[in-house]
Amino acid sequence: MYIPKHFHITDRDEIFSFIEHNAFGQIISTVQGRLFSTHIPFLVSDDKQKLFGHFARQNPQSKNINGQEVMITLEGPHGYISPSWYLNPGVPTWNYQAVHIYGICKILPELTAVKTIVDTLSNKYEEAFETYWEPDYNAGMLKHIVGFEIEITQIQCKYKLSQNRSEQDLNSVIKQLQNRGSKTLADAVKVINKQ
Repeated sequence: MYIPKHFHITDRDEIFSFIEHNAFGQIISTVQGRLFSTHIPFLVSDDKQKLFGHFARQNPQSKNINGQEVMITLEGPHGYISPSWYLNPGVPTWNYQAVHIYGICKILPELTAVKTIVDTLSNKYEEAFETYWEPDYNAGMLKHIVGFEIEITQIQCKYKLSQNRSEQDLNSVIKQLQNRGSKTLADAVKVINKQ
């Protein structure tokens, strides 16, 4: 990923906080010589050295991904930024947050490992609901799922959030985003620029 220095995020705690809060993304590998992508949620290991996830067994990506280098892409809030919001002339652009994670994928053949992944994912997202659904996956269901782990080898993080603009421009961008209902993106611009 191309990352100009003022958009480059290197703080490990910040990066993993972003990953935890934006854990739905793409796993990209090759299938029969072509790039292939699946959109799924990911889990981060406690030591932050691995990602975990699962495919449907019928997904072609699950057939030959074992041992491949893969790329995971995750994104946060994003939106169009008009040059009309700037005090001085500018160009149209897009503000966004993105993380690319590279690593080696390993298929986890044991049903216990697959069950741990699906139970952990279910628990993570079910806890937000008043009526909690208790995961109950039987062996028959789990046989239709392929679990995997990715040993992380590199992480790239880019927050393109108007860090290269003046304070007046930043305030205008934040106000315009808020007026258009892009509160999450406006908040991200505020935080990174300490507004």
